[in-house]
Amino acid sequence: MNKILLTGSTGFIGSALVKNLSQNNKIYVILRKKKEIKLSNKINKIFFVNYSDLDKKIKKIKVDIIIHCATHYVKSHKTNDLEKLSNSNILLGNILLDNLTNMKVKKFINFTTVWENFNGKKNNFYNLYSVYKKAFSHLIDYYKARLKNVKFYNLTISDTFGQLDERKKIINILKINYQKNLVTKVTSKNLFLNLLNVEDIINAVKIILKNKSKSGSYLLKNTKNYSISEIVNEINKNMSKKIKVEWLSKKNIKEKIYKQPKLQNWYPKKSKLKNLLEIITK
Repeated sequence: MNKILLTGSTGFIGSALVKNLSQNNKIYVILRKKKEIKLSNKINKIFFVNYSDLDKKIKKIKVDIIIHCATHYVKSHKTNDLEKLSNSNILLGNILLDNLTNMKVKKFINFTTVWENFNGKKNNFYNLYSVYKKAFSHLIDYYKARLKNVKFYNLTISDTFGQLDERKKIINILKINYQKNLVTKVTSKNLFLNLLNVEDIINAVKIILKNKSKSGSYLLKNTKNYSISEIVNEINKNMSKKIKVEWLSKKNIKEKIYKQPKLQNWYPKKSKLKNLLEIITK
């Protein structure tokens, strides 16, 4: 059993990890005091009011692993977004990194985005959010050079899907509209996405927890890009209830993903077309 501190426990990926990993590990999560969160009594909750308070509290616990999922995302920022972007994507993680020795941490797992290298081009930032994520990777490099007893993992992910997803993502929107018999407007009939099931992300984390994977940056992606039209056609071919879609164009939209090393012994087993269809139609 590992002792794991996990951030972002209220988010899509973080909550899925908490639910799965709490079965065989001791889990700590950090939460703002003002938030009322429904979590199992098995989960150890660390409430904090500000980052100084958080710093004091995490110094008092000992954990083997930190899984850093917390983030603040905005597609197009405004000036009043800057503080939240900075606090969630830089300051919070920096406090964790600065306490790795105090907490006796052996592994630090961080999640980042393919948008750091948008459309397959290195350091081609899609938005300010992706710049913050890149900046945090440099902080990881700083501590990695100084803490030789800690292994660091930077996991790059693209679009995700899965059960209990409440985000305004295309697969979830298709699911909701399918259930309500509503029309979904889609940018293009030739929109291709690299979609990864959250279950495959959980499996990647489990591999890191169990074995002696080398520190490094790894890309978690599906082996195939799926077009939205392919997904829609499969549903309409195999289901009595049809999915309604309005295609707004036929423009070819297919982003390239920058090549990075693949995590050893990991393969996306739950991100096939049938898995996408099950999420939408059930």
